[in-house]
Amino acid sequence: MAPLVHADQATGIATLTLDSPANRNALSADLVGELRAALADAGADPTVRAVVLTHTGTTFCSGADLKSPCDPADFLALLLEVAELPKPVVGRVTGHVRAGGLGLLGACDIAAAGPRSTYAFTETHLGVVPAVISAPLLPRLDPRAASRYFLTAEAFDAAEAARIGLLTLHGADVDEVLAPVLAGLRKAGPEALAATKRLLTAPVRAALAEHGAALTALSARHFASAEAREGITARLERRDPSWAR
Repeated sequence: MAPLVHADQATGIATLTLDSPANRNALSADLVGELRAALADAGADPTVRAVVLTHTGTTFCSGADLKSPCDPADFLALLLEVAELPKPVVGRVTGHVRAGGLGLLGACDIAAAGPRSTYAFTETHLGVVPAVISAPLLPRLDPRAASRYFLTAEAFDAAEAARIGLLTLHGADVDEVLAPVLAGLRKAGPEALAATKRLLTAPVRAALAEHGAALTALSARHFASAEAREGITARLERRDPSWAR
């Protein structure tokens, strides 16, 4: 099977590209496993100053693979590994981000997007809960905005994503807006960079460590519910779930 994550390196930046466009880079067990391995390799490479996480296709990440979801504990481990990596992780988005993909983006230290990107916490419309992703996201997001978008599953654009704290910056050309960010990271001392990241990620790491097990159990419980079965079936059949009014 072709790799689902491609790793490249140039001038101190490791680029990890999610490459499963057929299912919109959904969080399957295989993709999560490959991404965790690629992150570990980048973290152990002394020539890497920072990691850029990006994607092929029109979607950065659509969330859980509804046909072959990864274990919630593995997804939790992935988020923790992003936060604990001794190199900054920079999300680069040119497409759509949904559900668990927003948790992955929220775990990144810096996130940038282009003008055609859109975002939605779609879990409640599927009968599930944005549980695990709340750990990296709630310390970063505007509380009122988090309440609105977690509950309603409304889609929003890059400007709104930046306003509420999901994105660091956005622009017409994502690579143009990222150029000074990556230049700054290349100039930083690696030990100072790692220590500074550890300071900044303390709230996210604490939330993952303290609440991760309970959030994973909450997620698994709702994924196994009758409501989730109806919601996921309705999504796959392209119809409204039975509870929609």
